[in-house]
Amino acid sequence: MQIILLEKVVNLGGLGDVVKVKDGYARNFLIPQGKAKRATQANLAEFEARRAELERVQAERLAAAQDAAAKLEGVTVQVARKAGMDGRLFGSVGNADIAEALAAQGFAIDRAAIRMPEGPLKQVGDVQLEVGLHADVIATITVSVVGEQ
Repeated sequence: MQIILLEKVVNLGGLGDVVKVKDGYARNFLIPQGKAKRATQANLAEFEARRAELERVQAERLAAAQDAAAKLEGVTVQVARKAGMDGRLFGSVGNADIAEALAAQGFAIDRAAIRMPEGPLKQVGDVQLEVGLHADVIATITVSVVGEQ
């Protein structure tokens, strides 16, 4: 399916690009999320008419993400979980737990933005994680998992 991107999408393209993607990806994700429209003549004409407005909105989102990244960079979040004597957790610490701890510190971060490449944390200790605030903006935080008896 041919679509017009209404914002930058990682590994796909930037604002205004006409790209071909699988039908399900377009129907189930890109179009409902407002990230794309079908590439018809009417939609192309409408996009060109709204191009300046969409570019302005994109620039505002990027600036807001950069400001949030500057505040978030280097923040340490502490999460307490029950742990055994060897430092292994009974359970795990996921991105929802980290987002909740960040919210307690005053940062409103969506849990999907927290990148955990090795999966949930299952050991006591400090771990560096990335938070993707925008397609171009990534902040690094430290998650300190402490064990409680």
